[in-house]
Amino acid sequence: MPQPKSRKIAILGYRSVGKSSLTIQFVEGQFVDSYDPTIENTFTKMITINGQEYHLQLVDTAGQDEYSIFPQTYSIDINGYILVYSVTSNKSFEVVQVIHEKLLDMVGKAQRHPLTCDVSDWCDVSLYSRVISCEEGKSLAESWNAAFMESSAKENQTAVEVFKRMILEAEKLEGGVQPGKTSCSLM
Repeated sequence: MPQPKSRKIAILGYRSVGKSSLTIQFVEGQFVDSYDPTIENTFTKMITINGQEYHLQLVDTAGQDEYSIFPQTYSIDINGYILVYSVTSNKSFEVVQVIHEKLLDMVGKAQRHPLTCDVSDWCDVSLYSRVISCEEGKSLAESWNAAFMESSAKENQTAVEVFKRMILEAEKLEGGVQPGKTSCSLM
């Protein structure tokens, strides 16, 4: 088996959209439904995709708004960004777009486009609660040339798929993974 690769991923978004719940579901396999504002947490997890082992460092950031200063630490040694919004909140959808712009300003538009995965959370809510359509999320992701997924932090499989997709997108950029040939195991 090849040497493990290290990957650092930052999870960004408006407050209380489910960034921590999504991350904890992926790392620990449990859903946390109580809301405790996150200052910043870092989690680690080993995952194997297509026979390649990855040591993930996940930076679960504090919720941001349009006036937040984008910390420079969010641009150092980061391999990808998962931008999360809630399908029940127009505000979170607007803020994730501001965060993306700040991200581009921080990493520099001249560099290769920062690798992002646009994720809508809370997809398990009723249709009556939903204010952001799947099509709107897809359209936004396409405008960024980013991957798009809908997920629910309540479901382990969708949380796993979010992080797996982020790694596969990073590997695709590096030329390390052939599209369509994926298998994943968690440790």
